[in-house]
Amino acid sequence: NGVTCNGPTTRPPTTTAPPTTPPPIGDYPPSGRLCNSTDVIDIGKYWIPNNQWGAGTGSGSQCIWTSGGSGDRISWGTSYNWSGQAGTVKSFAAAILGWHWGWRRQNTGLPVQLSANRNVNTSWQFTVTQNGTVNQNVAYDCWLHPMANPGSADQPSDELMIWLYRSNASPAGSRQGTVTIAGTTWEIWRGYVGTWNVYSYVRTSNTTNANLNIRDFTNDLVARGWMSSSKYLTSVQAGPEIFTGNGQVTTSTYSVTIN
Repeated sequence: NGVTCNGPTTRPPTTTAPPTTPPPIGDYPPSGRLCNSTDVIDIGKYWIPNNQWGAGTGSGSQCIWTSGGSGDRISWGTSYNWSGQAGTVKSFAAAILGWHWGWRRQNTGLPVQLSANRNVNTSWQFTVTQNGTVNQNVAYDCWLHPMANPGSADQPSDELMIWLYRSNASPAGSRQGTVTIAGTTWEIWRGYVGTWNVYSYVRTSNTTNANLNIRDFTNDLVARGWMSSSKYLTSVQAGPEIFTGNGQVTTSTYSVTIN
């Protein structure tokens, strides 16, 4: 974070320094619990909006909070209770890196052009609590554009979702087969939503612990001829997409590093 940490002041040899453990530079303090639809938490290079974009198709509530973090790593959570149409998304509280109809944070490492073949490594450990029947997925949601620096009015051309966990939910489009990436079998779904293509890689068995390189998935799309390597990855987001139900997703550690 561009801050120099100076060592402790030298003491006389006869003086014993008190045992102290100063926090690392760049620590992020925990936030409170925020439950308004307009609430946003800024934490490091990420931001977490209490995104309830589909609330009009049902009724309910959602809260977000952060538990701290340092450097690229953060901890956060969301709780939710939604009713209504089971087939429509009510909310997507997510840790956002990069673009989301505009840019909020700096020094994100994005955008990156696919042809540059950059590593976009991510680690995510979380727990899922479901009270009764919940329709949801816990996933990465990545946006791609034909230009390097899209503005708030520039719609994406492509959406890449990577589903790690699902409960009574299905992706957009139709199933195209399976592929093995990072030693795991994924279903591939292909569809069209709004004005953009959507590609979903759905893990055939749920997990709550992932270590992935987003590049492996974009490379697969390029190899299939479904996406041009001239596209720019402009955003990496991660969180639970809630259709209906009462539950909570708590992230113990999450990070994205680009190199």
